[in-house]
Amino acid sequence: MEAPAILESTQTAGAATRRFSSFARNLQWRDIPEHVRHEAKRSLLNYFASAVAGSGEPAIDKFIATLERFGGAQNAGIIGRRERGDMLLAASVNAMSANIFDYDDTHSPTVIHPTAPIAPALFAYAETKRCDGRALLQALVLGIEIECRIGNAVSPSHYGRGWHITSTCGVFGAAMAVGALLGLTEEGYAWALGNASAQAAGLCETLGTMSKSISVGNAARNGIVSALLAADGFSGPVAPLEGPRGFLPVFSDAVRLEALFDGLGETWESAKNTYKPYPAGIVLHPVIEACLELQGRGAFTVDEVATVELTGATLLRQRTDRPGVTSGRESQVSAQHAVAIALRRGRAGLAEFSDEGVAEAMGDARRIKLRFIDDDSYDIEAARVVVHTHNGEAHDVMVSDARGGARNPMTDNDLEDKLASLVDWRGVPMDVEALTKAVWSLEFAPDAAAVMNLATIRA
Repeated sequence: MEAPAILESTQTAGAATRRFSSFARNLQWRDIPEHVRHEAKRSLLNYFASAVAGSGEPAIDKFIATLERFGGAQNAGIIGRRERGDMLLAASVNAMSANIFDYDDTHSPTVIHPTAPIAPALFAYAETKRCDGRALLQALVLGIEIECRIGNAVSPSHYGRGWHITSTCGVFGAAMAVGALLGLTEEGYAWALGNASAQAAGLCETLGTMSKSISVGNAARNGIVSALLAADGFSGPVAPLEGPRGFLPVFSDAVRLEALFDGLGETWESAKNTYKPYPAGIVLHPVIEACLELQGRGAFTVDEVATVELTGATLLRQRTDRPGVTSGRESQVSAQHAVAIALRRGRAGLAEFSDEGVAEAMGDARRIKLRFIDDDSYDIEAARVVVHTHNGEAHDVMVSDARGGARNPMTDNDLEDKLASLVDWRGVPMDVEALTKAVWSLEFAPDAAAVMNLATIRA
């Protein structure tokens, strides 16, 4: 293993950890460009949309029922629901709700879902310890920056080894973000990173199951705990990230240490965030888009399809070659299901990635032969789909810039519509217009927690 040897020569005094801590301590609102501030608000709008949609899922019901038996203060809201919980329970549940449908934002270089572990931690803290909207937005930007830069440094081998990168890196982002609201010292930030490193976890084996979002909820909750402990003097290792047995060398086969700091304070990871038009793994989006286009042409029916070739990045096959799925959760990361349901229905919404959608498409998904062609000249926003019918015809579509990706982003209006449609789909009494306005004007809010009042159901 080369990574530990590389890092040992640079970590004697915890240089990387100290640099992140210094950056966090010295970051000011004026340092954050306007387009990055705006992207943070876009992330929050998408966060509320995704969390509302996921708030009524059976996995959320079960999680709340299990955890609320342990009591605790009920001073933090749960999005889309009447229940309230203590800071840690609310953060966990809201993070899980935001992630459960795979409808949350995606940092293209790493496929981290940046906001799901961080925003719930910030709002849960803000509901118990008042802070203004500007402070919360600044903390969100900081958290995403640290989370995604750590993700950059461990990618791509981290995900390839089976780590759920949203969770493993998200706990660091949540810890640093809450640390900003606490006003930690540089030493405190280093301790927060150390405390977070002791709790970094999450496995891709859980994808497609109820268990998947537990680690995202844990990242939010444990991020809060890490920061609160640091504020109370709970110390950690000097080099939790870069030490020879720290997070980076342990969680990656090929650490890119330079990715931690290249352009720090100038090139912002928040600006690389993307938002999903379809509730499925981001690598499936160009495939879904191509299948929708093919279905819309009307040149064949799904019953006539024999074989489908998918050409795309290696990650497409690695993450989505999942035949035989039986549940909506599994279908979110199954190319077999995505192809079958898109070709049959010509739609790709929450209904298509539900248990009912899986049941309808199951026969097609089993019958159609899928062939993956790995080609890393493609990135995750591109794919070529070729449909071969039983009569020997071939129909193909090349998607170079999938909708919602960095090259073809969802607009502000698209995100507003997404929130409105998911609130309507969920059927919760919520003033969408007021919530939307509150998010767009958050930096002027004297009390950031007021946004949560609009996102929860009042008793």
